[in-house]
Amino acid sequence: MCFQKGSTQSNLNCFLQCTTPVVSSQSLPKTEMRNLNRLWHPWERDTVEFFTLSDLWNCYDEWSAYGAGVPIFLDHGETLVQYYVPYLSAIQIFTSNPSVNGFREENEPGEGGEMRDSFSDSCSDESESDKLSRWDGCSSEEGGGFEQDNNNNNLWRLNDRLGHLYFQYFERSTPYGRVPLMDKINGLARRFPGLMSLRSVDLSPATWMAVAWYPIYHIPMGRTIKDLSTCFLTYHTLSSSFQDMDLDNNIENPGRKRKEGEGISLPPFGLATYKMQGNVWISGNSGRDQEKLVSLYSVADSWLKQLRVQHHDFNYFMGIRHAG
Repeated sequence: MCFQKGSTQSNLNCFLQCTTPVVSSQSLPKTEMRNLNRLWHPWERDTVEFFTLSDLWNCYDEWSAYGAGVPIFLDHGETLVQYYVPYLSAIQIFTSNPSVNGFREENEPGEGGEMRDSFSDSCSDESESDKLSRWDGCSSEEGGGFEQDNNNNNLWRLNDRLGHLYFQYFERSTPYGRVPLMDKINGLARRFPGLMSLRSVDLSPATWMAVAWYPIYHIPMGRTIKDLSTCFLTYHTLSSSFQDMDLDNNIENPGRKRKEGEGISLPPFGLATYKMQGNVWISGNSGRDQEKLVSLYSVADSWLKQLRVQHHDFNYFMGIRHAG
């Protein structure tokens, strides 16, 4: 838990720290280092560390079952712990090698209906060329969509830069119709085993995920505080390309590069919120928390626009925010 007595950390930073996964690292064998994609790993180094996606999901296992506890500092020195459950909101996985799609198991007879419920196909009325030009993030069970037009050099250049789309998922159901993140990943991995076996060094810098955090209860009970109903949407990159920029686990002490062998922290690069009605999260910090919220929202918005993705939860959060 991130709370320490006498801590001056703000409630917003405490939430970010308490919900940031820290994944155990492994060292890449030297025989494999020369096979890295130099567009994504241009630096020469003696050791390359990575994590597996299965280890990343394990960070969310307990949180999915019991919630992540976030200490909240209230007025007059009071504190309580608000618990948040993570849900997979969106994910796009790009790899350096199209053969990685061999990780995907073919559909078994009779399973199509279940998976069609899980994957949105709202773009089915569009032509393939429209889908490729827009690449608006509609969920698909197939990867490597950029390869379908061999005459379009721009698409091939996108393959070099972004990689080959292995998997994407965008949640569109209501919060009450979702299952916690670990349950969702376990279900999806039965069809897409790469969700467990892929490594961060296999992933393009364009690989990302968004996690929706919904409050469930707080201890001690009995307090009615509007801001405790706040929901968060955190954005995380998953590629080893960003590990050199990895910050210290303490959100309040950024700038320190991780040491070799330390756990790999994946702090959010973007954030969106809704139902943030009071000042619990942004009070008493000389405006820095408000600036951080604006900055993280702006980065998330820019990221989605750069990838030309329509993220349902982000649009919903922002619609409520602007309507309010």
